[in-house]
This record gives sequence, C-alpha cells and structure tokens, in this order.
Amino acid sequence: MARIYIALVDTPGIFAYLIRRFLKQKYIHVVISMDAELEEAYSFGRRNPFIPVIAGFEKENKEKILRAFPTADYMICEMECTGRQKEQIRQTLEQDMRDRFHYHYAVLGLPFILCGRPFYQKNHYTCSSYIARLLSENGIQVSEKHFSLVTPRDFYEYPDKQVLFEGALEEIVHPEESWKLRKPEAVYEY
Repeated sequence: MARIYIALVDTPGIFAYLIRRFLKQKYIHVVISMDAELEEAYSFGRRNPFIPVIAGFEKENKEKILRAFPTADYMICEMECTGRQKEQIRQTLEQDMRDRFHYHYAVLGLPFILCGRPFYQKNHYTCSSYIARLLSENGIQVSEKHFSLVTPRDFYEYPDKQVLFEGALEEIVHPEESWKLRKPEAVYEY
C-alpha cells in the first residue's frame, strides 16, 4: 500500500478570513504532497505567497510560505492508495507543473460554490476542486459532490485519512528549532 498526503492550511489574510467565515473552520487551503514532509507538494493558490491577486497551480515552497505567513498552521493527513494510483497522481502533478501557466484560480466559480451549483471553466480550479478532481480521476473519491463544489471542509471531514501532524508550519520547516523552543527546563537533583 502506498500513501499520498493532504495538508490542510490556515493562513492569515483578508481573503482567508472570508473563506474561514464561509466554511466555519480553521483550515481553508488544501495542498497535495507525495511525502509527509511536503517536499514535493502542489496546490492551487498564490503564485507568490506575498502577492494575493496572482494565483494558479504551483509547487509549494515551505520556506517561502513561512516567510510570508510566520503564524501559518498545518494539518498533515495521510491517505492510503495503491502504488499505481500514487504514480499516476505524481505524473499528472509533474505534467501540470510543466503546464502551470495554462491553469488559473477559479474566481468565477466561487459564487457557484456558495449556491451549490457545479461550475467548471476549463483549466480553472480552486485548491480543493483541483485535488478532488485529480484524486477522483485516480479512483479516490473524497466527496460525492461534483469536484467544482468540493471545499477544504470535505478534506477535513474525509473519514479515510489519518492525521500525522497538526501545528505550526515553523515546526515542519525547522523541527530542530521548534523542539528547542518547547524543550523542558533542565531538572536538577540535589
């Protein structure tokens, strides 16, 4: 059995605040990764973490995201799949990364999500709709909804996942420094 990883992300910002209010949950962004450390991770979101208006398909850069959002929290989940499914997902992600400038964020689809009506504009996705479609095309059904209606909540509520980590992005990027911050004070015996 192989595994893929889904990271649910909580980042600050006005747009994130609005999505959080709509979803009524902490985690408002979804990332797919081939590894638990998020070294090979992809999502639909900001092309540059510092610039919110330009969005599309990108490979995640943890260090850059940490610099932009030092208080970001992550929940990393593991999902079982077959080796073949994982390899097909990896190949699609690599191909989509090569073609990344043909993909765009589905801004027009957001009102349709609010209304519960499926809407798909070619090569336009939200973070969750892209991953839902990718997984569905490879035999992993996260939700019964049309992929364009899938939100981070569906990944959060997906029962066939195992939570591996929940905490600050800082702990993922600099685990040794995070450990030092939480290290208990020395106990001296007399």
